[in-house]
Amino acid sequence: MLHSFTRNHNDLSTEAGFQFEFFCDCCGNGFKSTFVDSTTYGQKSKSERFGRMASSLGGLLGGKASDLGWALERGSDAINNRFSGESPQWRREYEAAFDKAQEEVKPEFKKCPACNKWVCDDCWNEDEGLCTECAPREASYVAQAHSRAMQRNIDEAAETATVWKGDIESRTTVCPSCGKPSGKGKFCNHCGAPLGQNKCPSCGKEVAQGLAFCGYCGSPMEVSNKCPECGFENEAGMKFCGKCGTKL
Repeated sequence: MLHSFTRNHNDLSTEAGFQFEFFCDCCGNGFKSTFVDSTTYGQKSKSERFGRMASSLGGLLGGKASDLGWALERGSDAINNRFSGESPQWRREYEAAFDKAQEEVKPEFKKCPACNKWVCDDCWNEDEGLCTECAPREASYVAQAHSRAMQRNIDEAAETATVWKGDIESRTTVCPSCGKPSGKGKFCNHCGAPLGQNKCPSCGKEVAQGLAFCGYCGSPMEVSNKCPECGFENEAGMKFCGKCGTKL
């Protein structure tokens, strides 16, 4: 039995040639070796190969199976005939190809001195000289720990919050301009539109942008404050027209 340097490998070889895939012991990423044609298979006579093909097709193609039959036979043998009855010479070719494939692919992996796993670059911590299972990358681990702590804090705050009194701050999560997730800043991460809170013209509470009605008093957020004298559209809450001074 052939032994791979990684814990898992896949044999992609056919009667016509040899190819192998080796997998990272941590994440399972695979790396394929170059396909190598079998010289033994190439030495077989055309008549022998055609005979096997004609038999497998059951006479469906009859005497018309020529070069096309050879091409189809190459593929059918590759899938259905898993090396049964191959010659000792072919077997030696197979073992040599496996060793060569390992030499070709092994540079894509690094062996962890702590757990002896062979891992790809994605699972290798260059700073520590160990795999990321034995020595997680500091930045990734800190970010992961920070995310877990944040989730715990949010859950703890939500359990004790009296949400009906507005203890949990309302936030604009979707940009009212472009409709995409807005982020946590004062401006949208995608289009740069301002994300400040709107004030309810009725109760004065801060309400997230894009809402048509106040979540505190139920009043509509868009109330016309047009001056009856000059028609100027004043901002909500103004008591006198900013253009002509008329009382609103």
